[in-house]
Amino acid sequence: MASPKLTDRVERAIEDRTDEEELERAPAPVRRRLITGAFWLTLCGVSLYLVGPTVLDTLDEADRVRGIAPGWLAAMAALQLLSLACLWELQRIALHTRDMTSVATSQLAGNALAKVAPGGGAMGAALQYRMLVQSGLPRAGSASALTATNVLVFAVVLALPVLAVPAIAGGAVNHRLIQATLIGVLVFIGLFVVGVAMLGFDRPLLATARAAQRVRNRLRPRSEPASGLPARLVAERDRILTILGRDWKRALAATVGRWAFDYATLLAALAAVGSNPRPSLVLLAFCAAQVLAQIPFTPGGLGFVEAGLTGMLALAGVSAQDALVATFAYRLFSYWLMMPVGLGALGLHRFALRRRAAAA
Repeated sequence: MASPKLTDRVERAIEDRTDEEELERAPAPVRRRLITGAFWLTLCGVSLYLVGPTVLDTLDEADRVRGIAPGWLAAMAALQLLSLACLWELQRIALHTRDMTSVATSQLAGNALAKVAPGGGAMGAALQYRMLVQSGLPRAGSASALTATNVLVFAVVLALPVLAVPAIAGGAVNHRLIQATLIGVLVFIGLFVVGVAMLGFDRPLLATARAAQRVRNRLRPRSEPASGLPARLVAERDRILTILGRDWKRALAATVGRWAFDYATLLAALAAVGSNPRPSLVLLAFCAAQVLAQIPFTPGGLGFVEAGLTGMLALAGVSAQDALVATFAYRLFSYWLMMPVGLGALGLHRFALRRRAAAA
């Protein structure tokens, strides 16, 4: 008869072998998710290691933020709230609902998750979708609305640097933030006008798509020529318009407002530290920050935004220390505070669900 210790070892070996066999028989999607998760975590770690010094330098200036006048801090908080309100209005229009509370809490919670997880944009969108469905909104409509709003917001981000080029090229070298404000106003008005042209008329969209297709084919002469881009863009445009309905102009205005108030937050941060940079390059710095924030290697573009924004502000004439303080102040309201706010929004959502279940 085998000893108890030997029996235990045999049983453990069998269990280990069984676990290995179950892992081998695991569905391919599960293994793929595990591999994908490990890849993103590794990539995030490497990226944070590379941009870590810039993040630490920015965080070192946190004490100086306490010296900013409370009025400027209140202004930055108000501007970020207005930026979020524009995004909520855009999503509310796409969802065809009057329940702004569900839209706001789900967006805040999803945004918070996107800022803590590498490649978290998809995870944040999934969390918001789940919360909207739990709040009683239709599944198919919620998925389509979130997709349409994300595409529209991202399209404006991509168009912003292109439309900023004329203002940057023609901007005079001066040292007044009011000039940066005026340049920003003109660019965002231009964004709305261009958006109306692209969403409301076929000809401008087709001309832009054909030009982009020709440029792509010339840059890659050895690859198979691209074709059908104009037709695909028109089809996607029509799908977005179908989702937004008659309020598409209001939705476009909300999208532009989302970025305009975010830009104003950066201007307030610069004014708070008493900096007078070149206005044309302030807008370029903001454009660069928004593009860098889309990099999925780190949560919310952490590190990449700090490095790019401080570098561009330095080129705009801001001293190195003021650039770090302004960047931290801007990111404090647009990034760091969004995480606890999102956690609170998730708690509020769960409280509402329990209250609804108790009343049923």
